[in-house]
Amino acid sequence: MKIKITSVFVNEQEKALKFYTEILGFVKKKDISVGDYRWLTVVSPDEQNGTELLLEPNVNPAAKQFQESILTQGIPATQFFVEDIQKEYERLKELGVGFTMQPTKVTGSTIAVFNDTCGNLIQIVQLD
Repeated sequence: MKIKITSVFVNEQEKALKFYTEILGFVKKKDISVGDYRWLTVVSPDEQNGTELLLEPNVNPAAKQFQESILTQGIPATQFFVEDIQKEYERLKELGVGFTMQPTKVTGSTIAVFNDTCGNLIQIVQLD
């Protein structure tokens, strides 16, 4: 068993695609029309056959409530690993990304948290 796709709820798929590709640097993998929405996934440019991130519309009331609740509580919706968190933090700050937590040392890693502009907080992690 392995993880092939994971998802993050977004309030606007097109806006999310732009942020996740143009700002974060992911690559669009799949873009399939499904009625009013899209099966829209992105992948790491370094692992284009790796795990896909589904940019899933939050149209289900339960999904929307979940997304809004964890955002309000300051809980990241997901996390991405980076090799050099300070370098990534500075790169993203230069692109206008809003951080709610600058790189902070915690047990076993350094973490930072930013707003993806699509209804989520995202945590980046550099392992020790």
